[in-house]
Amino acid sequence: MEENNDLIQNDHIIPVKIDEEMKSSYIDYSMSVIVSRALPDVRDGFKPVHRRVLFGMNELGNTSDKPTKKSARIVGEVMGKYHPHGDSSIYGTLVRMAQPWAMRYCLVDGQGNFGSVDGDGAAAMRYTEARLSKLAEEMLRDLDKDTVDMQNNFDDSLKEPVVLPCRFPNLLVNGASGIAVGMATNMPTHNLSEVIDGCCAYINNIKARMHDEFVPEITVEDLMEYIKAPDFPTGGTIYGYQGVRDAYETGRGRIVIRSHAEIETDDNGRERIIITELPYGVVKSDLVKNIAELVSDKKIEGIADINDHSKRDIRIVVEVKRDANAQVVLNKLYKFTALQSSFAVNNIALVKGRPMLLNLKQLIGNFIEHRMDVVTRRTRYELRKAEEKAHILEGLIIAVDNIDEVVRIIRASRTPADAQTNLEKRFELDNLQSKAIVDMRLSALTGLRIDELKAEYAEIEKLIEHLNELLASEEMRYDVINTELIEIKEKYGDERRTQIVKMATEFNPEDMYADDDMVITISHLGYIKRTPLADFRQQSRGGIGSKAGSARDQDFIEYVYQASMHSTMMFFTEMGRLY
Repeated sequence: MEENNDLIQNDHIIPVKIDEEMKSSYIDYSMSVIVSRALPDVRDGFKPVHRRVLFGMNELGNTSDKPTKKSARIVGEVMGKYHPHGDSSIYGTLVRMAQPWAMRYCLVDGQGNFGSVDGDGAAAMRYTEARLSKLAEEMLRDLDKDTVDMQNNFDDSLKEPVVLPCRFPNLLVNGASGIAVGMATNMPTHNLSEVIDGCCAYINNIKARMHDEFVPEITVEDLMEYIKAPDFPTGGTIYGYQGVRDAYETGRGRIVIRSHAEIETDDNGRERIIITELPYGVVKSDLVKNIAELVSDKKIEGIADINDHSKRDIRIVVEVKRDANAQVVLNKLYKFTALQSSFAVNNIALVKGRPMLLNLKQLIGNFIEHRMDVVTRRTRYELRKAEEKAHILEGLIIAVDNIDEVVRIIRASRTPADAQTNLEKRFELDNLQSKAIVDMRLSALTGLRIDELKAEYAEIEKLIEHLNELLASEEMRYDVINTELIEIKEKYGDERRTQIVKMATEFNPEDMYADDDMVITISHLGYIKRTPLADFRQQSRGGIGSKAGSARDQDFIEYVYQASMHSTMMFFTEMGRLY
C-alpha cells in the first residue's frame, strides 16, 4: 500500500473522490451556463452573444446609415474577436434579431432570406446581408463615453462591454427566452410607448418622494395603468387578464393568446372563418397542417376546405359546410389547435450576476438604476473632456493676448521642445498648453478667429457649470433620463398590436355545438326523447303522424316541450332530489 502511495506522489497523481469531483465540476458548468450563456442581464436584456453581435457590428462600422455587409463577414468578426463559439449560434442570433415576427422591434436590418413565419430557415450566411437598425444604435449610444465597464475578450487582446448603455428597457420591450441548468427564462414582448410611459411614471414617483416623504411608493398595479399587457409582434388577442396580473405581480403567470379570426358570409350564403393573426410563436404551416389532419380524422366536423392565402400578411380561410355552425367550428379550432395558445411567463434575469425572479416594478427599477449609472458616468466623462478643452483654450488665449512675445520666444528657440519649455517658464503654462500654442496655425491669429476663441471659451465655461450642477443634483439626472426616454418614444413608438379581452371564460360543453331548437317528448310509459324541431315538423308519406312522435305499442306521447340545445333541464325525484 505504501509503495502505491509513493508511486502516486512521484507521478503527481492526485486522488479525488468521484462524487465530489462530479458535484463541483457540474456546479462550475451550470454557473457558466447561467451567467455566460442562457440568461439575459436585467440592465440591457441581452445574453453575451446578442451583446457581442451588436458590439461587433458597431466596431465594424456596420451602422444603419451605411450599406449592408455580408452576414458571413459579421459572423467572422464576432467569432474571431469576441464570441469563441460556433458560427451557427452567432448567425442564429443575428437572424432572430432581424425577424419581425420574433422581435417586437428588430435590432438588425436584414437583406435577403431571413426565414418566414412558416418556420422556414434563413438562407446560409454567405447569401444574406445585414446592418444595425436605428433602434439598435440607441442601445450602443454613448458607449465611447466611459458609460459602462469594459472587460477583456477571450484571449485578452481586445476589450468588450460588460453591458450596453441601452437607452430603452430592451428586456421588457423585446422579451427573452433561454434554458439554463435548473432554471429557464421566458419573457414576453411589450409595446415600447407603454413601457416608456411606465418608466416615466416610476421616475416621477421617485422625484415626488424626494420632495414629500408622505407620497406612497408606486406599485405594480399603478404601473399596470401604463403597461397594460404584453404586446406580441404577431398580434392576436390576450384572452383573460388573470395570467397577466400574476406575471406582473409575481414574475410568473400563464397568458392565453387567441388568433384574430372573423366569420364572413360569401355571396352564396356560405360561412367561412378568416384568420388574420396568430398567437406568438405559432408556425403557420404547422397550424394549417394540424387543422387538415383533425378534419381528416373527423375530430373536427363542419369544415369543407382550408386554404392559406397569406402573402405579406397572414390570411387563412376555413370554409364551413352549409349545415354547420361557424361559431361552433371556430370554438373547436380554439380548443383543439394552436389557434389558442398559452405563453408561460417566467421573468428570470441576472441582477448583479445572480439569477432572480422579477416582477414588473423590479424590472423597471433595475433599468432606471442602470440608466442613472450611465448618465452619471457620461456626465463625469463630458466634464473631464470639457475641463481639458477649457484648460487648453486658456493657454491659447494667453498666447493670443501676448502674440508678439510668443512669436519672439518661438523664433529664438532651436527646437519645438525648447520653444515649449521657454513658453512654460515665461507664462506659467503646462505641457499641454505649450504644445497647443506651438502647434497653433497662423490663421488663428486673425481678429475673427481670436473672437471665436474667446466665445468658445465662454461656451465651455457654461457647459462645465451645467455638468457640475448635473452631478450635484440627482433630480436633474432623473430629468435627463426622462427626456431621453421620451425622445425614444417619439422616434420609435407605435400602436399596440395585441388586443386584450379582460373577461374570459373557459370553454363550456355548450360552446361545442349549435343552439338549435329542439322538442322534448315524454311518453305515458316514461320514455323521454329529444328531437330537432325541423324533424318534428316533417310528416311521413301519407301524413300519418310525426316522425318524431313514434312510440311503442300501447304507449303514447303525454308531454311535449319546446327547448333549445343550450337549455338546462331539471328532474325531480319522488324523494325530492334534483338532477
